[in-house]
Amino acid sequence: MKDIREVLRQLAQQSNIAVHSTARLVGELETAAAKDDDEREEKELDALRRKQGLQLIPAKEVGEGVQLTPWKVLHTLGRAIALSRRGAGRGLAEHWGCLKYSQALEGTLGTFMALSAEGRDTADYYKALQSDELGVGFALALAKHVLARRFPDHSVSIVPADTALRARFAVTGRDSGTSVGYRYRPQYFAEVWAPGQPSRVFPIACKGNHSGASVSHTQLASGAVHADAVHIGGWTDTPALIFSTEIPVDGPMTVHALQACGNGGKLSHPAGAARDLDKELDEDNIFPGIQPPAQDGETPEPVPGFHIQPGHYAWFQHALARTGAAGLTAFAGDADATVPYLTNRQGRKRYEGISHAAIGSVQDAEHELLGIPFVGTDHVFRLNRTRVEAFSGVAQDLFEHLANNRLTSYRDEAHARRASSPTDTWDDEWDGPVSVHPDGSVLALRVLPTKDH
Repeated sequence: MKDIREVLRQLAQQSNIAVHSTARLVGELETAAAKDDDEREEKELDALRRKQGLQLIPAKEVGEGVQLTPWKVLHTLGRAIALSRRGAGRGLAEHWGCLKYSQALEGTLGTFMALSAEGRDTADYYKALQSDELGVGFALALAKHVLARRFPDHSVSIVPADTALRARFAVTGRDSGTSVGYRYRPQYFAEVWAPGQPSRVFPIACKGNHSGASVSHTQLASGAVHADAVHIGGWTDTPALIFSTEIPVDGPMTVHALQACGNGGKLSHPAGAARDLDKELDEDNIFPGIQPPAQDGETPEPVPGFHIQPGHYAWFQHALARTGAAGLTAFAGDADATVPYLTNRQGRKRYEGISHAAIGSVQDAEHELLGIPFVGTDHVFRLNRTRVEAFSGVAQDLFEHLANNRLTSYRDEAHARRASSPTDTWDDEWDGPVSVHPDGSVLALRVLPTKDH
């Protein structure tokens, strides 16, 4: 059993993440897609619609790989699942689910990150869950890295797609309104934004596996279906990112990544149509279906999916901003602050009332980390029989804007200081790994101090 200090140091250690994005990978996806089409035809099932024009991500954006700490990956996962409805805690502490992987990853500077001995043992019993969740963490960390390089003057926010879409679509039959009736959709949106400018939106489809490259090819083919379920603007003109993270039991993990380019996804709208981000979202219904272009003067029937047309752009930018804010306040453990940012269909009621015993969280903790005061929530658990304390939160001044429904002020200030976000991975005074994101959120871990300290 590893010494607890060794475990914490390992979480803060930079390691390489292998990224595979080549023209050959596009061919492997097309082969996997053709095989799936043949199997569906044999079963007399309709062919699936897939994102077209997939291509490699330029080497200048991914290079030979990306350096991350395991703790940064878990922070990214925790932020992503804060509104996920994966657990029974009514969303009040969903993000703590990332902590179960505190000993699953290892790597050192100059090597590639891989599963640790504990991660391999866990994979024997929970392969699907582990590969799915770690796949989200690695894919979204890479997506943010790529888009930050591509748009250096913008901020990048990750928003759960289901939650954002529910503001005006009946995503499933359980939602009020006319259901989209289509089970394929991207898992996340990346909102690339700057104050006063129209956002750019990239649907993200991401999966993971413990099986090998051939399964990743199949997952990418499936991801192309999910990515094509949301059109923002013209037919097939929406850019997208598709990932499959290969997590072998023995050997380094590899993120297989492809992109679709396009002129869509930019939420340009007249100045008079701009929404006040500080105001609550209105909950309405957009009739489901994606409208293909006319052919020979005839307008085809809509195909299944979600179509964000120009008249919806101002609403969608509003929805993405408010949903992103809800994820931050939930990550900080503040249910009262989360409620105004969501509509009923998005899950507002999950943050009202009393949560289940032992799985709620309360925004009542304060710490200074890497020289920045943070407010948030804490969680105590045992790691190698030692009691440890995890803290998640948001920079105090930024959180005050969010808690007082000053979303515009939050975005102005968070964007202005994104370049000065700390890059250190360890805080000596805190005595543990720390990850700070440009959005002002933090995730930190340490051995629980004794009363004598």
